[in-house]
Amino acid sequence: MKDRLTFELPDGSIIHFPGGTTFQQIAAELQPRYLSPIIAIKLNNEIRELYYTPQVSGKLAPIDLGQEDGVRIYFRSLSLVMVRAAEELFPGCKIRFEHSLSKGIYGEIHLPEQQPCTEKELRQIANRMRVIIKADEPITRATLPLDKALELFKERHQLDKVRLLAFKSKPEVHIYQCGGYVDYFYGYMAPSTGCLEQFDLKYYYPGFIMRFPTQSSPKEIPRFQEQRKLARIFYEFEKWGEIMGIEDVGALNQQIAAGRSGELIRIAEALHEKKIAQIADQIAVDRDRIKLVLIAGPSSSGKTTFAQRLAVQLKVNGLKPVPISIDDYFVDRELTPLGADGLPDYECLEALNVELFNEHLSSLIQGLPVVLPRYNFQKGKSESSNVTLEITKEQPLIIEGIHGLNDKLTAGIPKDNKFTIYISALTQLNIDDHNRIPTTDNRVIRRIVRDNQFRGHDALKTIGMWPMVRRGEEAHIFPFQEEADVMFNSALVYELAVLKHCAEPLLQQITPEYPEFSEAKRLLKFLGYFLPMEDQDVPLNSIIREFIGSSCFCV
Repeated sequence: MKDRLTFELPDGSIIHFPGGTTFQQIAAELQPRYLSPIIAIKLNNEIRELYYTPQVSGKLAPIDLGQEDGVRIYFRSLSLVMVRAAEELFPGCKIRFEHSLSKGIYGEIHLPEQQPCTEKELRQIANRMRVIIKADEPITRATLPLDKALELFKERHQLDKVRLLAFKSKPEVHIYQCGGYVDYFYGYMAPSTGCLEQFDLKYYYPGFIMRFPTQSSPKEIPRFQEQRKLARIFYEFEKWGEIMGIEDVGALNQQIAAGRSGELIRIAEALHEKKIAQIADQIAVDRDRIKLVLIAGPSSSGKTTFAQRLAVQLKVNGLKPVPISIDDYFVDRELTPLGADGLPDYECLEALNVELFNEHLSSLIQGLPVVLPRYNFQKGKSESSNVTLEITKEQPLIIEGIHGLNDKLTAGIPKDNKFTIYISALTQLNIDDHNRIPTTDNRVIRRIVRDNQFRGHDALKTIGMWPMVRRGEEAHIFPFQEEADVMFNSALVYELAVLKHCAEPLLQQITPEYPEFSEAKRLLKFLGYFLPMEDQDVPLNSIIREFIGSSCFCV
């Protein structure tokens, strides 16, 4: 070990520490520079827990709650505290953390004999958590041989972890301990419970919502926002999982190992087709009223394929939908507003010629002809396409774009004439009961594969752009999602097993000298839980074909 270690901080400043100094000691010295707790440290682009003692000098970046990695670690550590507290109060209870909702994470608790948790019992758990947090108890990591870990979780009747670890290829398992409670978690942990003071458990029948600081609100818990429609969509996907007998990755792996991949794909795709047909039926029933069908959703939701499949189902109902490309309504490049970074903001509403767009929509739904524009992306100019469009009452317009749910985009059209659809890949699949799969992970893996297949981008570029993509979604899409007439969940329970083939080689190309290395490493570990699945049974009209290729639609 070197006698003296030198670290360069993100702002370019240099700090020195004697050899043998732990990251926890370094974090304590740097903490006054940060507004929220430093919960881990990134050294030479690799995340380390604070108990770690660095052996080499290099670039050092503290991780607090202003970063997504920090929020992940905070939630994961808080989850451990909650599971421990519940087990101490109600031995044999079962907690499952399920999905994001209302600026928090929704989950459910089942007490012994499968009794649901009441609000009174949830308060007891929250109070016990506060006691554990106030005591600032250490969270430590240990390594068990795989067979010993399987034996431990079998004895504790945690069959979700038994299913998961049964397919683990490595001979060892890292587990975390806190106050005598032992559990398996995917990812890094806080060094102790004392930094987890900010949390709230809100009773939300039939479960709870765990609330805590977020990246955009690192110093306090954000205001609760009711999301009833989103909650119903997650519940629907949970029921789809029950139909297929799959609630976690271990159960999915069992189906793949048993040779049931084809059947699994067919059922998942049939559920999608049924839902799309139901949406088309809703539109067709009101065909005299609905003139615009607006589709919006975050990146890699499968909007393009969904729009094509919806159009097919509308035709089955006797309608003749006509797509309108909103990309042709960009303002000339020199008129594009600048963002906070001083660069052109092509995602803001003002980057579109909203006035011309509404003028054309009004004319079209009145049965008047319109000469459509064409945007020349090479020149950054709007031009005439010389294409005249005129529609009949049997031809609803389909418009796909990030601003589709924002009423300002189509302010000139009465709300009664519009039907809005929010689409996203809202996976309900868990790694196990205590380790959920964020919907953003599902989408970024889709995008990594698609960008490489169709845009010539490597995973390094896609991961580097992802934070900017997420900021655009937070600003222009998520605030309006509850305004949609319907929501469509484009997640497929089998898709990550199919995407694994394509994504892993791309992620493996990202080496430690790049800042994106830690994220690539995290996604590789995540994909490592899945058995691979071949794509020959995936139908050509599947939403996942938009990302892996061979779609029967022009996407």
